[in-house]
Amino acid sequence: MTGATTIAAEMEALRRAVDEALERALPPESAWPATIHRAVRYSLFAGGKRIRPRLVLLFCEALGFEGPESLELAAVVEFIHTATLLHDDVVDGSDMRRGRDTANHVFGNQASVLVGDYLYSRSFQMMVGLDDLRIQGVMADATNTIAMGEVLQLMNAHDPDTTEERYFDVIYRKTAKLFEAAARLGAVLGGNAAREDALARYGKHVGTAFQIMDDVLDYSGESAAIGKNLGDDLAEGKMTLPLIRALAVCDAAAGDTIRRAVEGGGRLVEFGPVMRILEETGALAYARARAAEECRQAVACLEGLPPSPHAQSLLQLATFAADRAY
Repeated sequence: MTGATTIAAEMEALRRAVDEALERALPPESAWPATIHRAVRYSLFAGGKRIRPRLVLLFCEALGFEGPESLELAAVVEFIHTATLLHDDVVDGSDMRRGRDTANHVFGNQASVLVGDYLYSRSFQMMVGLDDLRIQGVMADATNTIAMGEVLQLMNAHDPDTTEERYFDVIYRKTAKLFEAAARLGAVLGGNAAREDALARYGKHVGTAFQIMDDVLDYSGESAAIGKNLGDDLAEGKMTLPLIRALAVCDAAAGDTIRRAVEGGGRLVEFGPVMRILEETGALAYARARAAEECRQAVACLEGLPPSPHAQSLLQLATFAADRAY
């Protein structure tokens, strides 16, 4: 195999391993009410990229750890991520994710919230089973930070005066924190305390780049590729980095257009005029450049990691986070 083929095969193997770990962590179908069973599986196996749990496995393997705990923690991370998506879609009233109807659209808000609660509680059961207070502490801190990020995002909704500082605080909490925790867990299991903070920073930078690009693709992606409707963020009144940058450099008339769109949740101004302002001000290019800088910082955090296919995959993940089109 060539290097690229080897890495692609490795990443696919990791995806399958995570899916198998998720299957093992769920109770048998007979233990569930039928609707909840369908909702759980619909949410967990919706075709996500599995990047967060892959970080756990990649860092464990890069540091020479091969115990079963790595797969258990990978499943924990994916359970928590899926729970946050379920709750987030209910709060936002979203009807599409990953190219199909959201769980709340299919099963209703009540079932989605309860399934999210189940996944949270199941993840902590699994962590207790590992009997490692350090791991429990990392994940307890992460879930609390994520919840606060969602609260802060809600507070910033429809506020055109949201600053870059506030924006980056929110995306660190709601997105990058779980990437950071996943990378840190790999270092904890790998027994490499000296590198733990550097690897955690790698996760933070990759997660930040990932979220910036999510926000860029909401304006410039292909709906079929990104798996959601273009303009959803604007419709929800989210002041993301492209809008923040455009508002900082545009003229007064364009600024009024952005403000009306954000304050009205995209209802008072059509998507087209806002999109033209983003293109004319170079706001999307600015956001992409910020994502690329985050990835450069992520790569620097890997310095000194022993060469291996796993380390190479981590380098490629950093590049993917800033270059992706989906």
